[in-house]
Amino acid sequence: MPATLLGYEILGELGKGAGSTIYAASHPQTNQLCALKHVLVQSDKDARFVEQLRAEFEVGQKVTHPGLRRCFDLKIKSNWLGKPTEAALLMELVDGVPLDQEMPAGGIIAIVDCFIQAANALHGLHGMGYVHCDIKPANLLVSAEGVTKVIDLGQACAIGTQKQRIQGTPDFISPEQVKREPVTPKTDVFNLGAALYACLSGEKLPTLFTAGKGENSFVVTDQIRTPHEWRPEVPENLSNLAMQCVRIKPEKRPEDMAELARRREVIRFGMERHAAVGVGG
Repeated sequence: MPATLLGYEILGELGKGAGSTIYAASHPQTNQLCALKHVLVQSDKDARFVEQLRAEFEVGQKVTHPGLRRCFDLKIKSNWLGKPTEAALLMELVDGVPLDQEMPAGGIIAIVDCFIQAANALHGLHGMGYVHCDIKPANLLVSAEGVTKVIDLGQACAIGTQKQRIQGTPDFISPEQVKREPVTPKTDVFNLGAALYACLSGEKLPTLFTAGKGENSFVVTDQIRTPHEWRPEVPENLSNLAMQCVRIKPEKRPEDMAELARRREVIRFGMERHAAVGVGG
């Protein structure tokens, strides 16, 4: 682990991403703590990771919703030809553990809480005109107090963007991302639904990417086992909502993140009432 990077003191490693390493860091003059995402350009292919940092900084410096991680600064070091050799994105240091590493204490109700918060944060992002495009359990950090923060805006882009190559995570990617069609808030609805599916069932959702990506590849949502079928303790209405989010056709998914948050809040209220009646009875 380096002692310093681009003028920041490195305190410890927080994790690794695609082409990057994330550290806890401190500014030498102000002692401000931050998360530092570092990219080292070792080949021409690595240049795209610097571009992802640029994209993340462009969006992350504008966010105001408390459920989204903010970005403070982007530092890029270049050689004499002007080509980047390394880059560092300075971000808000978030106290939390990714959902792919540890489920929150409190069972299914706590999971629903996390996804209500994530939906509200993404609704804020969509209000700014951007789509996240890479929601997955690894990008949802949950603190010991149950506060959820959406991270990693490296693939975020303006609503309606048609990307030149397939971008996303195979087990959570939407059909329109695989087909390189314009992305919309309903793309994030799919991604978030696939993440909920994984957290509730313990299984990965079959996607068009994992099915083969070819012209004749297809996935039939009705033939996928639901979270309730994997784990009967998952309420059917919550399981059904997860499946509605991952419908192949965007128009069949919930309208937006605000609707999704509201419906999850109703389900959560019902779960609490059921638990209270169970205890009282």
